[in-house]
Amino acid sequence: MIFVDYTPFYYSSIAKTDIPAITTGKFVQIRNENALYVVFSPKELTKYHANIVERFCMDKVIEGSYNAKKEVYTILDKAWKIVGGGRFERDGNKKAIKLYGDSMAYGKFEKAGIRKSLEALPEFSGYSISVE
Repeated sequence: MIFVDYTPFYYSSIAKTDIPAITTGKFVQIRNENALYVVFSPKELTKYHANIVERFCMDKVIEGSYNAKKEVYTILDKAWKIVGGGRFERDGNKKAIKLYGDSMAYGKFEKAGIRKSLEALPEFSGYSISVE
């Protein structure tokens, strides 16, 4: 699993503040032939899951487009698949993170293995991780 977190970018480049101890937002899982990406974004940066997918595609130079209502951003390269999405709450004081919910645009996120994958990341060392 490859973890991408737009939280530091938002707070340092846009808000120009320190990252708060408690952050909330949304995430998506995107898969290609080689890896599963889990992409976090704070609610202040991306209101919808589709906005996260669009930002990820811009960063990775992957073609995509919105539907007519701008509710869903589709990746045009068939090597990539949006698995699903959800929400996160991260509490740096308590060293806890919770993943829950789903995405209206992309459905439920894939729960299998996500806790173990996040526990292995240095960013979440010592964190309790709950997946609902």
